[in-house]
Amino acid sequence: MLLFGIYLDLLYFCKSELKILNMYRTNTCGELRLSDSGKEVTLAGWVQRLRKLGGMTFVDLRDRYGITQLVFNEAKDSVLCDQANQLGREYCVQIKGIVRERASKNPKMDTGDIEIIAEDLNVLSPSLTPPFTIEDHTDGGDDLRMKYRYLDLRRPCVRKNLELRHRMTILIRNFLDAKKFIEVETPDLIGSTPEGARDFVVPSRMNPGQFYALPQSPQLLKQLLMVAGFDRYFQIAKCFRDEDLRADRQPEFTQVDCEMSFVDQDDVINLFEEMCRMLFKEIRGVELPKLQQMTWQEAMRRFGSDKPDLRFGMEFVELQDFFKGKGSFSVFDEAAYIGGICAPGCADYSRKQLNELTDYVKSPQVGAKGLVYIKYNADGTVKSSVDKFYSPEVLAQVKEKMGAKDGDLVLILSGTSINKTRIQLCSLRLLMGDRLGLRDKDIFKCLWIIDFPLFEWSDEEQRLVSTHHPFTMPNPDDIPLLDTHPEKVRAKAYDFVCNGMEVGGGSIRIHDTKLQEKMFKVLGFTRERAEAQFGFLMNAFKYGAPPHAGLAFGLDRFTSILAGLDSIRDTIAFPKNNKGRDVMLGAPSELDKKQLDELSICVNTPQE
Repeated sequence: MLLFGIYLDLLYFCKSELKILNMYRTNTCGELRLSDSGKEVTLAGWVQRLRKLGGMTFVDLRDRYGITQLVFNEAKDSVLCDQANQLGREYCVQIKGIVRERASKNPKMDTGDIEIIAEDLNVLSPSLTPPFTIEDHTDGGDDLRMKYRYLDLRRPCVRKNLELRHRMTILIRNFLDAKKFIEVETPDLIGSTPEGARDFVVPSRMNPGQFYALPQSPQLLKQLLMVAGFDRYFQIAKCFRDEDLRADRQPEFTQVDCEMSFVDQDDVINLFEEMCRMLFKEIRGVELPKLQQMTWQEAMRRFGSDKPDLRFGMEFVELQDFFKGKGSFSVFDEAAYIGGICAPGCADYSRKQLNELTDYVKSPQVGAKGLVYIKYNADGTVKSSVDKFYSPEVLAQVKEKMGAKDGDLVLILSGTSINKTRIQLCSLRLLMGDRLGLRDKDIFKCLWIIDFPLFEWSDEEQRLVSTHHPFTMPNPDDIPLLDTHPEKVRAKAYDFVCNGMEVGGGSIRIHDTKLQEKMFKVLGFTRERAEAQFGFLMNAFKYGAPPHAGLAFGLDRFTSILAGLDSIRDTIAFPKNNKGRDVMLGAPSELDKKQLDELSICVNTPQE
């Protein structure tokens, strides 16, 4: 009886809640159809537009679900019609009326077969004139839209991106739950860790002069969860990195963060490839094939990038051996690397267009010294920026080497650093792909990149740093090289790449204290420093740490790819701009002196 009484109470509560939820509307602005003709309904939403035609006033009412046309007839109710004429864009209103078949139907609207003959109008909240139009194609620039983001979010195209993000998180959660993963929240206030991007730090009032850091990822904590025996963990985790921004970066972002015990690389790749295949099928109706795995070395050799865009060709052709002893061009003679791409059908490029390409590769963001071109014209003639250095026979051989045809344009870069020049040539390849319309957002080419270098050289710090992080397992075959040639050691790491973007990445983790200590030594850590910063992790490994591995997907980036966006901003409700500022909230901002004093902080502002 007690349980039955509780059930009745819950039922009454639920009914009360439903009543409250429906007190302003019986239907949404997107659900009424011809079958509802004659029904009395109540709608609530925002005024999209208003049109006056003779003695009739037509109002498009919008909510999250769609748009419905309202009709106010002056002959029927002049007072009500006059009230409607006073409405402005984005007024929040409630109306009551009768559903009627529309005389002039609009096939572009889900509700285009009906309209509402208004019988009552209630202005819930008036509105100032918005600073931009609340439409897919708006007249507001980025800064203005971000300042009034709460208005920008009313635009259907922006709202749909967040609805897509919501659906993705539901699908991911359900998938991982079915695979026996446990969702665990880890703290957002942790200790600062090196070997990554810059931390955002948080002062501790109760511990003067000491700071928390916001997590760049839950890396160490999820490894400890594996030591704790959780076996399979995931988290939709907020992460923070104080780094330079661009279209696909934000200072705070969201990861689908996962970790597994008793697995190897193929186990992780197979499981999360299955998840990705499910997402592409459910969201875009795309059947992904079994994904290829490409080594880092091969990716750099063929595309100059560890995240190659496979939607188009233009693969690199290495030419340094070919040009040896065949001319007197000192730039090529002194180069450690010469590589070219073939742009199909571009031999008709003008001098102006070629100069634009040269200026692009010489720009600071690319950094090449110059560009060599060879035009294989449709009439069989050849024109090149180096034809005075090389004979027609050599240029004809280049054509064959590049696989070029009459009408194609060959573009060549050279340099003294192999990988640096490859990266520059990659930038040129992507530019040409954009110009030729070869990067279709409705085509998805995904792959796994494996066998990354464990370390990379940092010009800034003049030392080896971790390519991913210091907890990545070296390839067992390469462990002896840690003492002699650490730069040659491969990592047991893997990245999921789609359309030239790194969407996710992970690695097999070190779970042995001695090997972890060796890693820190190679990275230049003293024993004392390693113990101070990571002693808790190495100590945990002494208590039966299982072999474990993980992976994290960038949720914002993944959503942007599936939504066909160039930037992750419109997949985030309240993003920052390219300077890391929230122009709506005015953050970051200065603190009151009282707050600074409580935190024992003295601000030394740099002089401009």
